[in-house]
Amino acid sequence: MNFPDELPEEADGLKTKREDKELLLKQHAKVFWFTGLSGAGKTTLAQALDDAFQFRGFICQLLDGDIIRKGINNNLGFSEVDRFENIRRIAEVSKLFNQCGIITINSFISPTRNMREMARSIIGTENFIEVYINAPLAICEQRDIKGLYSKARKGEIKDFTGIHAPYEPPLSPDIEIKTDVHTIQECVDKLIDFCVPLIRYPEASL
Repeated sequence: MNFPDELPEEADGLKTKREDKELLLKQHAKVFWFTGLSGAGKTTLAQALDDAFQFRGFICQLLDGDIIRKGINNNLGFSEVDRFENIRRIAEVSKLFNQCGIITINSFISPTRNMREMARSIIGTENFIEVYINAPLAICEQRDIKGLYSKARKGEIKDFTGIHAPYEPPLSPDIEIKTDVHTIQECVDKLIDFCVPLIRYPEASL
């Protein structure tokens, strides 16, 4: 079968744009980028927000550091170069979801401001929502469900953020959640109140 070199003008409708997909899904696609120390509560709150979105009829995808490193980024270590590449790939994947009209909730330490600015530049400032999950290092160490801080203190884990490597908190996050001050439910409620208006489609009765 021979195809013409150029499609006729009426075929332009085949080029589905992001706006068309958002209209179909009745939602505005955003990337909610959760950043904070290990143990701050990123994964817990990201999963809770994901559940809250789905309960309200939104289509979203949760991207979590542990899962990503077991799959698409399983060839990366924890050197500075590899950490940047880890965040770069995640940002590119998030951009693809965003272009399809799908909301993503990303849970990654992403310790430096340069890393997060790189992600923002890839995804687009208008689509990148920085969510700072804030808890003091001492509180994160007390939680230490995975025993990571203990291993880092013993020298069993190298370049661990907060112990051997610095964490640079956001200077002006879109929203800050202090998990050492509020209960999980209070944190979730605050996230829902802030996030839902950003993704709700005007014509949708949600």
